Amino acid sequence: MTLKKLRPFIQPNSFVAKAPGRINLIGEHTDYNEGFVLPAAIDKAIYCAITPRKDDEINIFALDLNETYNITTDKIAISKQRWPNYVLGVIARFAAMGIRIPGFDLTFTGDVPIGGGLSSSAAVECSVATALNEMLQTNMEKLELARMCQLAEHTYAGVKCGIMDQFASLFGKKDHVIKLDCQSMEYEYIPFRLQGYKILLFDTNVKHSLATSEYNIRHQQCVNAVQLISKEYPNVKSLRDATVDMVNDILKQENKILWQRSLYVVEENQRLLEACTDLQKNDFAAFGGKMFLTHEGLSKMYDVSCAELDFLVNEVRPFPEVIGARMMGGGFGGCTINLVKEDAAAEISAYLKKKYEKTMNRTLDIHDVKIDNGGTIVRHFENHSQEDSVGVQK
Repeated sequence: MTLKKLRPFIQPNSFVAKAPGRINLIGEHTDYNEGFVLPAAIDKAIYCAITPRKDDEINIFALDLNETYNITTDKIAISKQRWPNYVLGVIARFAAMGIRIPGFDLTFTGDVPIGGGLSSSAAVECSVATALNEMLQTNMEKLELARMCQLAEHTYAGVKCGIMDQFASLFGKKDHVIKLDCQSMEYEYIPFRLQGYKILLFDTNVKHSLATSEYNIRHQQCVNAVQLISKEYPNVKSLRDATVDMVNDILKQENKILWQRSLYVVEENQRLLEACTDLQKNDFAAFGGKMFLTHEGLSKMYDVSCAELDFLVNEVRPFPEVIGARMMGGGFGGCTINLVKEDAAAEISAYLKKKYEKTMNRTLDIHDVKIDNGGTIVRHFENHSQEDSVGVQK
């Protein structure tokens, strides 16, 4: 259905790409600390169509917002509007590499919930990068595209994010999670087939904005903690290199806030490694238990939760049919991710929706997601009756 909305904007010479949103099973706020993460691409995506022009105009149309942004190739710069920057930042990265950017018309649409912690911004960036990579015939590898999109978010959107979101959007594999080492960039696909369970996202409808939230403050707090720890332990270049003993030794008495932030990150890295062992043993109950522990850390130690997120996690905790739940994403709103027994999903969803709306006076949206493949070029036959998806160029 999403792709059909885009079809009126697709010409025979258009380049069409899709890039999915992502979930992260465990390992939150660890990516920019060079730690481990465990994301997966989902079956909700952003679709982007780029049609070359013969002049130097770049016309960007956000179909779902019904808003346009126009610029010329020699005037690419940060916009005062927020949404164009996710596109402009990617275009600017190609230009910064000395690649000539011709004029083009770009239209994008999608079904990744905005502000839900599913990384709709990275999906936009990766779909644009994938389409431009094809149109410009730059033949960049997926990792290079992911790094470009990450840097685009740093420089144009103003969010000092790690690479997890962009990596998951491009490298996702159906029915698998990605164990990614954000220090070495080594990764491993781990099967994730929930027999009898499904992944439900409960959306608080509290819309976060990472650039104006405390996300960047958390990033800086981690940098400050490393600076203090490295005075005593010079080999510590990031919190990935720190241990619980180091954190307690240097920060517990020195700075309570930095101690809490750092202890959460160090413990979350260890928790993720243990959670991967749970998956290899098909012990989803143990895995889910660690999700609850992650939420406690994010809420009480990293302080990035909110009343609505805490409410949703606490409400499902007594249900034996929910084996794991936690807030997901940058925080301060968005979704909780839940592993729920299939035959109880409808009943629990109905109960939670009613209770949430009564208690929090907000609507609860529920997203049923599946783990899917990462970014692709979508090629259309001229009559649009068929389509063929291929992976981004390697």
